Amino acid sequence: MKNTHQFKLYLPGISSEKNKGCPIISADLRQNKTLVGLYEAENGRVVLKEESEYDTSVFGSFSDLVNKFVSDHNIKEVCRISAAVPGPVIGGKSAPQRLPWKLDAEEIKKATHADNIFLINDLEASAFGLGNVREQDVISIYESGNYNPGNVAILAPGAGLGEAGLFWDGSSLRPFATEGGHCEFSPRTADEVEFYQFLNKIYGIVSWESVLSTSGLFNVYRFMRDIKRQRQPEWLTAEIESGNFTQAIINGAREKKDRICTMTIDTFMNFLAREANSLVLKLKATGGLILTGELPTLMEEFLNRDQFYKNFIVSDKMEAVLKDIPIYLVKDKKSILNGAALYAAFSEN
Repeated sequence: MKNTHQFKLYLPGISSEKNKGCPIISADLRQNKTLVGLYEAENGRVVLKEESEYDTSVFGSFSDLVNKFVSDHNIKEVCRISAAVPGPVIGGKSAPQRLPWKLDAEEIKKATHADNIFLINDLEASAFGLGNVREQDVISIYESGNYNPGNVAILAPGAGLGEAGLFWDGSSLRPFATEGGHCEFSPRTADEVEFYQFLNKIYGIVSWESVLSTSGLFNVYRFMRDIKRQRQPEWLTAEIESGNFTQAIINGAREKKDRICTMTIDTFMNFLAREANSLVLKLKATGGLILTGELPTLMEEFLNRDQFYKNFIVSDKMEAVLKDIPIYLVKDKKSILNGAALYAAFSEN
């Protein structure tokens, strides 16, 4: 069942008349580029009307960025502003390490003159984005023959490692954020102990984000190169120097160009399966596992191989539960932007 109606979200304001036609500015805040969109609520969905991308570091505050967007598109009225933040949001405030400024909902409200400000964790926004996702952007990796509705887990490796959940209340799913990507990585095998020691010398505390992210992929690679003494081919040296490592290593494994490429991707996928396993068990996510973000999208063909699923269900006592968990890949590049808008539109009556 990959039908998107399976992801029925708790949106108490979806039928409220006051939420219809309300102009909403949504932002997907990122370290380098921030995507901003103007939305309107129509028929229980949010519809993108305008969008722009900005260099994040150019602006002195998020309010400055929003006001630039309003000016660029000659927007006369803003009902609500929703910002998807790459970090924890507590009490309407956030200080993400990847952004050049802090966010405070009250200060943003004063500076933009919007009626309501919503700050939401970016992976929580991605979970809300399921309410606006197109059918063709949901790819089934594993279908369970014994599906049971329940909580859903979301794992999103990209520039960082995002983790979130959706709580099943018996009739709908309620997204919530976590900071699970910053939990400590633990080795299982002798080779992984070596890998941990390699990262420990670099980072001190080794989090899962140091393993499952774009920088984590490079960490796995240089472990293979520097500790396991795998040869770095000249073509890959050129790609690394050009800043094209991620796509190059994936293509190299896909085409079986060099052993180090295959070893890097195989190891990364093994770690991805392990952390997916842990997140699903911690959330008791019988409703499914959703993989999303930059890296799973680029690695779709590796997810579809038997090895990922076999590593995912490895457990001391819970294999009977894990084998019935459906697994999906969500490839919607605007799920965070859409989700932040949907949250602002319908999370309140």
